[in-house]
Amino acid sequence: MELSDANLQTLTEYLKKTLDPDPAIRRPAEKFLESVEGSQNYPLLLLTLLEKSQENVIKVCASVTFKNYIKRNWRIVEDEPNKICESDRIAIKANIVPLMLSSPEQIQKQLSDAISIIGREDFPQKWPDLLTEMVNRFQSGDFHVINGVLRTAHSLFKRYRHEFKSNELWTEIKLVLDAFALPLTNLFKATIELCSTHANDASALKVLFSSLILIAKLFYSLNFQDLPEFFEDNMETWMTNFHSLLTLDNKLLQTDLVSNAIQFLASVCERPHYKHLFEDQNTLTSICEKVIVPNMEFRAADEEAFEDNSEEYIRRDLEGSDIDTRRRAACDLVRGLCKFFEGPVTGIFSGYVNSMLQEYAKNPSVNWKHKDAAIYLVTSLASKAQTQKHGITQANELVNLTEFFVNHIQPDLKSASVNEFPVLKADGIKYIMIFRNQVPKEQLLVSIPLLINHLQAESIVVHTYAAHALERLFTMRGTNNTTLITAAEMAPFVEVLLTNLFKALTLPGSSENEYIMKAIMRSFSLLQESIIPYIPSVITQLTQKLLAVSKNPSKPHFNHYMFESICLSIRITCKANPDAVGSFEEALFMVFTEILQNDVQEFIPYVFQVMSLLLEMHKNEIPSSYMALFPHLLQPVLWERTGNIPPLVRLLQAYLERGANTIASAAADKIPGLLGVFQKLIASKANDHQGFYLLNSIIEHMPPGSVDQYRKQIFILLFQRLQNSKTTKFIKSFLVFINLYCIKYGALALQEIFDSIQPKMFGMVLEKIIIPEIQKVSGQVEKKICAVGITKILTECPPMMDTEYTKLWTPLLQALIGLFELPEDDTIPDEEHFIDIEDTPGYQTAFSQLAFAGKKEHDPVGQMVNNPRIHLAQSLHKLSTACPGRVPSMLSTSLNAEALQYLQGYLQAASVTLL
Repeated sequence: MELSDANLQTLTEYLKKTLDPDPAIRRPAEKFLESVEGSQNYPLLLLTLLEKSQENVIKVCASVTFKNYIKRNWRIVEDEPNKICESDRIAIKANIVPLMLSSPEQIQKQLSDAISIIGREDFPQKWPDLLTEMVNRFQSGDFHVINGVLRTAHSLFKRYRHEFKSNELWTEIKLVLDAFALPLTNLFKATIELCSTHANDASALKVLFSSLILIAKLFYSLNFQDLPEFFEDNMETWMTNFHSLLTLDNKLLQTDLVSNAIQFLASVCERPHYKHLFEDQNTLTSICEKVIVPNMEFRAADEEAFEDNSEEYIRRDLEGSDIDTRRRAACDLVRGLCKFFEGPVTGIFSGYVNSMLQEYAKNPSVNWKHKDAAIYLVTSLASKAQTQKHGITQANELVNLTEFFVNHIQPDLKSASVNEFPVLKADGIKYIMIFRNQVPKEQLLVSIPLLINHLQAESIVVHTYAAHALERLFTMRGTNNTTLITAAEMAPFVEVLLTNLFKALTLPGSSENEYIMKAIMRSFSLLQESIIPYIPSVITQLTQKLLAVSKNPSKPHFNHYMFESICLSIRITCKANPDAVGSFEEALFMVFTEILQNDVQEFIPYVFQVMSLLLEMHKNEIPSSYMALFPHLLQPVLWERTGNIPPLVRLLQAYLERGANTIASAAADKIPGLLGVFQKLIASKANDHQGFYLLNSIIEHMPPGSVDQYRKQIFILLFQRLQNSKTTKFIKSFLVFINLYCIKYGALALQEIFDSIQPKMFGMVLEKIIIPEIQKVSGQVEKKICAVGITKILTECPPMMDTEYTKLWTPLLQALIGLFELPEDDTIPDEEHFIDIEDTPGYQTAFSQLAFAGKKEHDPVGQMVNNPRIHLAQSLHKLSTACPGRVPSMLSTSLNAEALQYLQGYLQAASVTLL
């Protein structure tokens, strides 16, 4: 693509169309942009457009499109083509920083994110001048520019907060600190001084405070990995400045500034080497009274978010998103102080809690915010260790959680109306979620009908929290790793639970509420066959919802839980009545067809997984509706999307397992297409294991005659890949395949096909691959396949007994005994780096495995061999009967003593001897 006015105009028109709400206009435009994004100069056209376009909406759209393009394509993946040409990469890095700094804030944020993505891959080695370019801009005096630099630095360095310690990471942080620490500290001091100078200028303070927020975030990121030699000299200065700032009348201060300053104090007070800064009782009391208590208050902005922006409120409150509230920061500070000063802090706040509850009791309708703050204080004080999965795992023993629950939480939830005092209802439900492991089970059982009732609350926050609390309770584990709440205990509530959950999806603002859908999924999982009477209604509602959201998928978690719920409905019903599979196909196939025809990329991997589950419910037959789809599954375009590969392979395996004979007779012309898919997958280091899954199913299930003409070519392809790009993962898969082939077609057939490709190749494979590498095979079924295959080579392959291959017989037996008895060899050469499917970049819909569509582990030798050690002993006995004296002679001359001892144990267990 040339950098021409015509191309800029074309790009503008298509970007406009991507904003159209009509899918018929939007989707073709998106597909066009997807088709041209691999062209040289495409990213430079976008940057030109966002710099020169006269329309602001096009500038913003171009900046978002550019950021997403960088996100999809910047990372260079091994074995895959470079998606951005080198000249474009150089031009982008040369122009993006100045362009970002001269852009309006809305565009600046998008370009800042793009710089962060590029920096993650290229900084510091491939972008050494980035730091210098940013630091130099601090001298500009223009806070629009300075804030752009700070925002970019924050997005670049915040990963230091959650990366594992390593010398490489510390080297990078030290490089950043050497260049950044002093300029950042000087900028901080200068900005504090400017705040004093402009104390009466609200608009100037707004800009300066936004700078202080970003500086605080940067300080937090750069100091997170505990490199105390930097900043330590200035720590008292930073502490004094932040403490002074927070004890002002902070109603005048920006929320972001306050919350970040409090988070700074919280991070410092947890560090042992700064403990002395908080030991003075006056300092502790001042922080508790003047910083924490005022910021626990439910502010007007919180109330507005609770009522009018519920989704954002929930995201902040439940998920602890980056946009921290003052309350969350204050809660974190309480927990931080309790690490070293639990007794004094609990004592200071106990009085406040009692006082707040007394104020509430005087006039609940006016003073409800006092109780809200009291609940938050108790929650913060009591929470010593917490996880998303288990809630509070370690509590402050100085706080009686059950007493507070019974006296102050349950009464609010038992009140007549679910719509009264919604904030306190939400607080109470959240208390149950957080302290579910500390509250006795009998109290949790009392809470369940209350939570089910609150699914009907008008407040989005309240009914969302009720759904989330139920979902969390249903996942709790008791003794023997069974669910704490049992299906029997839930029996009285099944109908009202399901009714209220699905009704909650019809409440305003909750039509795609992921917490409700997750609660539906978890309820199905817990209740199992108790839901069967309600399945006709349930599957109708789920199908209607699927059809509605497929028009414009926008909530990935909601969609995932919806498909999980569909899978659970199928599994539970068909377990009790296998013939019910037809009614599910009838209900779902119309929607699935529409999703496939409209190419709804987000849903296609899910559809393939559900179809696999349904097809696997059939017994040794493929209905005609599936066979009609089969040729379409082999189309190359479907296999271009990374996210489609695992579910498509699974679906093709289901076809082969249930109807290999049908495919061989009715679709024999499609076998080359099937092998073409295998060839494409085997060429990729990321997906070669998927190619082997498919190949193994072809070998195991297809009638031998239907693949005879292709077998030699299959082996040649595998040897070419071995020669060009041998990896541990490939070797492991190759070993399983050749042993499965041996089991299916016989050891002699395996030897003959190897030697037909190249004389004596069978011996080379034994000597260079099977014997030295077999210890690397992992997985119980995989090891069993290899054991049975090798046993066949040892005992059912005549050339192993009377040709040059005989010298390999004992080493091969020794390797097999090693596979049984020695630890798995899990070493991987340093030069190997495997790309996980989840790590493959780009918006090609990532594969999301449905847990409840999971494929049962299949053992292809399960009916033939139970115990592979006994099978080896019996096979050796049979061989020794056919060749008396040969086997004991080979064993006595070259099998090592330890292996011989193990082998004697196998013979004894099998009650056989060697003749």
